[in-house]
Amino acid sequence: VQLQAFGGGLVQAGGSLRLSCAASGRTFSKYEMGWFRQAPGKEREFVAAISRNGGSTYYADSVKGRFTIARDNDKNTVYLQMISLKPEDTAVYYCAADPKAVTLHMDYWGKGTLVTVSS
Repeated sequence: VQLQAFGGGLVQAGGSLRLSCAASGRTFSKYEMGWFRQAPGKEREFVAAISRNGGSTYYADSVKGRFTIARDNDKNTVYLQMISLKPEDTAVYYCAADPKAVTLHMDYWGKGTLVTVSS
């Protein structure tokens, strides 16, 4: 599966952004999907995950209550709605897919989209 994330940009602290990740192929619903991010000089970290049917979601403590992950299997797309953004949310955001589970070692990764939060 090929993934393409988009929707990043520059936003002021307290603002909102919605990232989207479009997947190719007809088996999107068979993949667990996740969002990850990597800030300058830091390692890639987990942000959010969603199960194949969208029934279960998981979040890093740092974004819980501010970010929402969702998916539309008919549109082969996963979303990350981000509100109350903080400067520390600045990072390149990546979407990823795996047929088994969301971990740091996903089978498929998209190119990232940069989110910059100014103070």
